[in-house]
Parts: sequence; C-alpha cells; structure tokens
Amino acid sequence: MTTSGLLLAALAIVAICAAAAAPSVMVADVVGGWSPIEDINDPHIQELGEWAVSEHNKVSTTSVLTFSKVTSGEQQVVSGMNYRLFIAASTSNDTNGSYVAVVFEQASTRKLVSFSTNCC
Repeated sequence: MTTSGLLLAALAIVAICAAAAAPSVMVADVVGGWSPIEDINDPHIQELGEWAVSEHNKVSTTSVLTFSKVTSGEQQVVSGMNYRLFIAASTSNDTNGSYVAVVFEQASTRKLVSFSTNCC
C-alpha cells in the first residue's frame, strides 16, 4: 500500500471513531424545536397552566375560567423556555372547554404569550 493509501485509511478510521464517540443530540435539545412534555403531571407544568388561566382571566372581557388541569403540552427551548399547554377549564356557568396557552418562562420572568380556545 502506498503512503497516500495508508494516510487515507488512517483518516477514514479517525473519522469513524470520532463519529461513534460524538454524543447524540436529542430533538428536545435542539433550540427552536417543539418536543412533547414528558411528565404532564409535573407540579410545575400544572402550576404553569393554572397561572396561564389566572393571567387570561385578568384581561378577559368574556367569561372567567376555572382551571381544571393541563391535559398535554409541548416545550420549546429558546432564550428560556416556551410551553404550549393544552388546558381543560370551565366557564362560570360550568361549561367545560379546552384551551391552548403559550407561556414563556426565563429565570424569574414569566409571560403569557397567547391564550385561545382549542377549537380545532
């Protein structure tokens, strides 16, 4: 085998070893990608949902909602964390409904980005 052939073989082995040793990247770790919330019953997730309903009630011109629970959700890594929460809540006349809240959270900052009926 020639010197250049040995060099190419060595480079190929190094490249294969480097690829095998590199840590795998989970989709949830990719900035900007939405991933499912693993434990929807986590107290922090449920508290975020209750907080989102409370914030919605402060600015609502329609009926006041009563939080029931977060039923599912997704999270998105940004400069903090975005949460898209699917929330079960009821109106003052006991009509049950499904809502979607997007909450941004970073260190000691929390903001309700959007809140809407989950109609579709």
